[in-house]
Amino acid sequence: MKRKWCHFSLGLLFITLCLLSGCKSAKKVAKTTETEEVKTQKAFLADLQNQAFQFQTLTARLNVDLNLPGNNMSSRVDLKMVKDSAFQLSVQPFLGIEIFRIEISLDSVKVLDRMNKRYVAENYANLKGQTPIEFNFYNLQALFTNQLFLPGQQEVLPKQYGKFKLSQRGSTAEVQVKDAMGIVYAFLVNSDSKIYTTSLSESSNGFLLQWDYVDFRQANGQLFPMKMDVQLRKNSVSQGAITIAYSRMQVDTSVRMDFSIPSNYKRITLSQILKSLSNKK
Repeated sequence: MKRKWCHFSLGLLFITLCLLSGCKSAKKVAKTTETEEVKTQKAFLADLQNQAFQFQTLTARLNVDLNLPGNNMSSRVDLKMVKDSAFQLSVQPFLGIEIFRIEISLDSVKVLDRMNKRYVAENYANLKGQTPIEFNFYNLQALFTNQLFLPGQQEVLPKQYGKFKLSQRGSTAEVQVKDAMGIVYAFLVNSDSKIYTTSLSESSNGFLLQWDYVDFRQANGQLFPMKMDVQLRKNSVSQGAITIAYSRMQVDTSVRMDFSIPSNYKRITLSQILKSLSNKK
């Protein structure tokens, strides 16, 4: 039983980290058409940004279903988030008893493993090469809160709208951007100017992350997806999946974050904790 929930927590951490990275014409008529397309794109993206979920703090009770090859587990997870600062995930599978705490901040990732009395505290500079794509706090924050984002950036500014490619398909649309590593970020948008799917793909190694948003409901006077389905694939083979169901959600209330580490806990590295996950498969 102990190994099962350690496996759940490590799996949740592993997939969470995997989520992050981080024509010219001389003809006058072509120039006019391009200008109209740019205006349409700017207006579309401005509306998408205006309809985005607004918050300064967010707390919620999550029910997380984790599906790794050969393992299916569920747990209650409490989420605390302070915008552009940090967020914490508290894994509590047994009657509200915390067994793992994960904190993602602007410059570091921390993990508290209460079952094995150990912890991880590493800066992102030390994580390069340990995760499939470059880690970025703001990208993860955007994924959890149904936001448009630019890879590696804190926010999307109007002057950056030209970096995106817009394809409209009736009442829906696709907004796409590619980063320097060749990873394609695609955002599918519905008629309510809400993102219903965000995907990250890299064709050379068959990597695909797909984050689907469903069950939009009113939260603090705004539409928010109360269910998120996440799929991680390589060469069309599932590497893991998470279903996240939000409840007891509160916005812009006072949030206190604590990550005190008991003196008898042993410090280990993230590579060690991920290796222990692999050994338990």
